[in-house]
Amino acid sequence: MIVGVIIVNLRIRDLREDSDLSQQEIADMLGINQSYYSKCERNVRVLHLSDAVKLAQFYETSVDYLVGLTDVREPYPKSRRK
Repeated sequence: MIVGVIIVNLRIRDLREDSDLSQQEIADMLGINQSYYSKCERNVRVLHLSDAVKLAQFYETSVDYLVGLTDVREPYPKSRRK
């Protein structure tokens, strides 16, 4: 059950365009359909946290950067915990 949703300006469109990738290519990588991904870019649909993590790993950045909590594009150091 979703209690509340915070709308954020995702940087996923900029990252995708900077990488010269199509929405279809990113949607395929995430295992979702292109229409859903397009709506995520436009903040019409919610980007699931698991997909945000996949995108952060793919673009070699942090989820914080994707959602605009930081302007530092470099990823955080990997955790030593397993």
